[in-house]
This record gives sequence, structure tokens and C-alpha cells, in this order.
Amino acid sequence: MLNTAALLIDQYMEQDFLKQLFQQEFSKMVAVISKRFGLEHIETAEDIVSETFLLATESWETKGIPPNPAAWLYAVAKQKALSHFRRNKIFEDKVLPELHLEEGAKENIEEFSFSDENIKDSQLQMLFAICTPAIASEAQIGLALRILCGFGIDEIAEAFLSNKETINKRLFRAKEKLRAEKVELILPGENEIVKRLDNVLHIIYLLFSEGYYSKTQNQILRKELCIEALRLAMMLTAYEKTNFPKTNALIALMCFHSSRFNARQNKEGEIILYEEQDESLWDQELFNTGIHFLNLSAAGQELSTYHLEAKIAYCHCVKEDTPKKWEEILQLYNQLLILNYSPAAALNRTFALYKANGAEIALVEAEKLKLENHHFYFMLLAELYKDIDRHKSIANFERAALLAKTAAERQLIQGKIDQIRV
Repeated sequence: MLNTAALLIDQYMEQDFLKQLFQQEFSKMVAVISKRFGLEHIETAEDIVSETFLLATESWETKGIPPNPAAWLYAVAKQKALSHFRRNKIFEDKVLPELHLEEGAKENIEEFSFSDENIKDSQLQMLFAICTPAIASEAQIGLALRILCGFGIDEIAEAFLSNKETINKRLFRAKEKLRAEKVELILPGENEIVKRLDNVLHIIYLLFSEGYYSKTQNQILRKELCIEALRLAMMLTAYEKTNFPKTNALIALMCFHSSRFNARQNKEGEIILYEEQDESLWDQELFNTGIHFLNLSAAGQELSTYHLEAKIAYCHCVKEDTPKKWEEILQLYNQLLILNYSPAAALNRTFALYKANGAEIALVEAEKLKLENHHFYFMLLAELYKDIDRHKSIANFERAALLAKTAAERQLIQGKIDQIRV
């Protein structure tokens, strides 16, 4: 059961091999090199890894892919890293003096490995380094996408609905801040870990959310972002000081949502609404893994937003459309809004109210929200008016279409309009 999330990750690595290999190994290599030579050389580490992949592309095209591609990359990256730092005398002049080593230990300091243990430690330390309070939240997400997930500048720009120049500047400023604050690639002390863990979990949550409902112009679901978020969260559970109930709750939340991936879109990429999804396409193993982590999250006294959202996601994985189910979801949203209000949660709560108690009661609450720039708001109003006033329903669907971010959404909304007009 516990390996299901890992199997999900592996499934997508087979597609577009070199790109997936880059995303899988980039962060590991950058983290290990940065840990050895210092976080202030993170850009050099990125360049070394990028050069290694360029060499791999050229070499493998003529000689074929080696039996162990990752080992090939690690060996070349290590050679390039040592060569670079020796050539530029950075290692002898800057790195060694800072390490304050005992005499006799310096001859072995250049040795570093891409062992599973070192990779895991380096990535975990990198995750906490990126999530330092010294860096703005938006920049943390960008760095996480780049350093921990191996995404290119173009992909990050698309995710932020921005351009390459803006993203490059943002990442440059964030890295300069890491240098200026002298952030080290080490796990912070126990008290600091507890403080920073909320930020780490929030970054992972935002990463998953961007994948689950992408803001990019060309697609709704970006599974690779969701897979990376799940991988990072699973990594936290392997370390006692970050394996908190809320960590497990976040994993449960992501597993439940991920279990319905295959039913959310058809082969043409069109959206399939929850009520119309084929339950047989839901991943039962991943759902069971979610239950496992949800049970683990029950330890302790803290009730986090991740606990509540995980339970809501669990309810959505039970395919029964009854008032009792929606009443439970409604109560969970009531708790969530008290704990952490957000317009999206308020909107979802109103939909649950509609399913539990009917459209007329929900309309009263919906009109209070006034989310004029939110296309889901107008989709909800259109749904509530569907059997009350078809003209108002169509008008709200049309307003939703104007605000929709993707062609797939606009296509879905137009289909709803056509159904009402029949």
C-alpha cells in the first residue's frame, strides 16, 4: 500500500523519457552538489547539471541510453563539479577554509556521493532552505518548481501566467537573498523546523493545487506537478522531526484527489465533471493509501486545514449522491472556514449547501459572496438557477465563459448552455 504513491510517480516517468529523467534527477543532483560546495553556489550547480543533461542528449543519441542512466548522470555531474571548483580555485580558496576541518581530513573532503541516503538528506535540507522566511512565498514556489522539481523557466512562467524575464528576475533575487542571508543547506534546529514546516507544507500544497487545477492556458490537469508534490511530502514522512499528523493529512488529501485523475478528463482532454465520472477508473490502491495516511493523521490533538480538506476529499471518493453525504461535507466546510477562510472554500461550501438542502437556500448564501472575478462563482449561480430561471442560468454561464482561463473550461460551459437551450 505504501508503495502506491511511488508507483504513481514511476508511471509518469516512462513518458517522454529524457524530460522525465531530467525532472526526476535534476533536483537530486543540484541538492547534492549544493550541499557539498555551499548553497551560495546553487546557480553553478544548476549549470553543471544542465551541462550534464546536454552531454547526455548528445552522447545517448549516438551510443544509446546506458543500462543505468541515473548512475551515468551522477558520475558525469560529479566529475564536472570537481573539475569546475578545482579549476576556479573556489574549492581551495573559499570552500575548505569555511569548513574548519581537522588536519588530515581535507584530502577526503572532495569525495561526495549520489547515494540514496545523501540524495534524500540533501533534498530535504534544500526544501527547508528554500522555505526560509527570508524569501517571499511566490519566490519560494518558483524556486521549488525550479530546484526541487526540475521545471524549466518557460514552464514556471506559464504556471504563474508570467514571462521568462520576470521569472528569471524573481529567481535571481531569491537566490541573492539566500546568499545575503547566508542560508545554509542544513536542517534547521528542532524549534525552527516546527516553525518552518507549515511553510514547507504550504508550498507543497500550492504545488499540488497548481497541478490539480492548472492556471496555465493550455491544460487543466498537470499530473507531473501533482506527482512532484506527492513525492516531496512522502519524503517528509521518512524523517521523524517532519513526520507530523498534518504531514500525513496532506498526503492523504493528495492521494484522494490523485485517485480520480484518470476519470477527470477524456482522451480528447475534455473535462468530466464529478457527477459524470466513471467510478471504475478511480485508482482504488491510491484511495486505500489515502485512508492509511488519513488514519495516521488522527494522532495528536491538532486539527489542521489539511485534515479537514483530506476528509472532504475522502467523501468525494465515495460515489453516492445523498443529502447525508453532502451534509457531512457541508459541516466540514463550516469548520474549514472558521479555521482558515478563503473565497474558494466559501464557494465550495455553498455548493455543498445546495446539494444538502436545495437550490433556493443555497442561492441566498451564494448572492452574498459576490465573487465577481471568479468564473466558478458564475458557474455555481448558473447551476442554482438552472431549474428556477433558465434565462438567468444561461446569463451566468455566459459570464463564466468570459472569465474562464482555458479552452477546455469554455467548451464545458458552452455544453451546459446548449443543454439548457434544448
